[in-house]
Amino acid sequence: MTWQSLGRDLLDAARWIRAACAGPGRERDLTVQALKGALAAWVAWAVAGWWLHAPVAFVAPWVAVVLVESTVYRSIAHGLQQLAAIAAGTVVATVIGLLLHDTVVAMAVVLPLAMLLGQWGRLGSHGIYAATGALFVLTNGSVTVATSAARLGESLFGAVVGIAVNALIRPPLYLRDSKAVLRDATEEAHDILRAVADGLAEGRWDAEEAGVWHDRALRLRQQVEEAHSAVGWSRESLRGNLRLRRTGTVPAMGKEYDDAVVVLDCAAVHTAGVTRTVLEAAAEGRTAPRPELARRYAEFLCRTAHALWLYSHSRFTDERYDELHEAVADLRETLQELRRDLVRSVTDDPDELATYGALLAQAHRLADQLAVSGS
Repeated sequence: MTWQSLGRDLLDAARWIRAACAGPGRERDLTVQALKGALAAWVAWAVAGWWLHAPVAFVAPWVAVVLVESTVYRSIAHGLQQLAAIAAGTVVATVIGLLLHDTVVAMAVVLPLAMLLGQWGRLGSHGIYAATGALFVLTNGSVTVATSAARLGESLFGAVVGIAVNALIRPPLYLRDSKAVLRDATEEAHDILRAVADGLAEGRWDAEEAGVWHDRALRLRQQVEEAHSAVGWSRESLRGNLRLRRTGTVPAMGKEYDDAVVVLDCAAVHTAGVTRTVLEAAAEGRTAPRPELARRYAEFLCRTAHALWLYSHSRFTDERYDELHEAVADLRETLQELRRDLVRSVTDDPDELATYGALLAQAHRLADQLAVSGS
């Protein structure tokens, strides 16, 4: 590691701290979750190790810190899976260890069984704890029923502490993240379409610039995937969340979020189609669209971008439904004018026909999707 890279890491850490202190956001959420994990481990150790002097007290904080998950529902679901895996590994190792009285031989028998148990689908990603539980039994001195029972009890106590801390102290919510990701993706789709529209209106038919547009359109697909994931996290974070019950307000994760992801997905696909058509035409040296047609298509893209912007605001902020309906109607009218202009200007040039046909097809798909979403 160089001093320069260390300096960058320190600057990133400083920015993270400033963002966490400045206001609500991802940095603050992650910081709170980290502090909650530390608190859960401390409480579990203070009770099991310092107060009760449990024989294998380290198990309680180990389980507690792992179960301060990103959502309350996930803490509970993963807690049950982890406890089942630990119990399975502990029981198998205890029985075989008592029968064989030889740690090396017992490990040779138990570990394959524990690894197979860990592959059970119901244990999910926590199946590995079956082998971990077995190792704790066989490598921690003599195998006894009392020690194994204490280990299971401390695992249960640690799970209860971890779940309780996550559920009672500022349970995580991700509604803000979903809205932010959806808004950012919509704004990026808007900006890409406006950039293409400006380029066509000004007569720019450059492969390099078209490549930049297309790269942005491809990255937009990644943003839409992030939006889809964020909506799933938000919906899950509402399940079993006591924070909502205390405030008496349960925000709805309704159909509008799913609809927004569908609209954005279609917009990303068709935006990539438009930019790909322009890129291929420019790269192959095809004739640029005639100025009047280019301006008409640019107008259509501008109206599409505006309709997307209104869609985002109508779903999550201003509820500008009337403006959205008007924008979609204007978009339809512009599309009809564009189609008539293309029919009147048709030529025998196959390259020109291919370019116009592809652009018109993408225009129809964009307009159809926004018409459905705006209805």
